[in-house]
Amino acid sequence: SRGTTSLTLSPTREAAQQGAKPAVISIDYGQPHAKGRPVAGALAGDLDNVWRLGANEATTLRTDVDLMIGSLPVARGAYTLAAETSTAGAWQLIVNRKTGQWGIPYDASTELGRTLLTSRTLATPIETLSIWLIPAADGSASGEIRFAWGTREFSAPWRVK
Repeated sequence: SRGTTSLTLSPTREAAQQGAKPAVISIDYGQPHAKGRPVAGALAGDLDNVWRLGANEATTLRTDVDLMIGSLPVARGAYTLAAETSTAGAWQLIVNRKTGQWGIPYDASTELGRTLLTSRTLATPIETLSIWLIPAADGSASGEIRFAWGTREFSAPWRVK
């Protein structure tokens, strides 16, 4: 199955008076299920490799606005997301300019860049990979990209540039 998460950012009052429309940020991804397998953010075979961050077709980020995702500037447009996974070290979120492909094999030649992910261990494992775009509590044009599967959760901050 496919999962989607999206956020709609309202324009400022001044921008709306100039005819600006709300901006949308969305992520579309295949949702693999643990089905009794041990999952620590990804399946064992995907650890210490680049993982397609989902199943089947590549995970797609679409943004109507220029973003900073962690330390990485991402211009408005469509991108593929992947993750550099690790059994022991930090994971990285990978943003790739190529879109519309199957999730594997990974093509590093079209990579835009990478940013470090923060991780935590979950007390209750999550059966199905889930990705969220979480808005900032203060209402600013920022927030967090978060994903979790099995016993691990990862996140990176985002903000409108």
